[in-house]
Amino acid sequence: MKFTDLMQSPKQMTEAEAKAFMDGHASGTYQLVDVRQPGEFEEDHIPGAKLVPLSMLTEGGGDLDPNKPTIVY
Repeated sequence: MKFTDLMQSPKQMTEAEAKAFMDGHASGTYQLVDVRQPGEFEEDHIPGAKLVPLSMLTEGGGDLDPNKPTIVY
């Protein structure tokens, strides 16, 4: 999935809204994408998050499913 496709209908969420969304949906029914650098991801990340550095995301990397809701942080 290209970054431009991902951003077709963006919705900003607060941290509380994102947590409520994740709590209300089964793991695997949405994508949680961490766009930081590998060192930052290794230090700490949200369980279940997939690392796709922002530079890779904007270049179309990351193998994201266009049919699943995606939370990018």
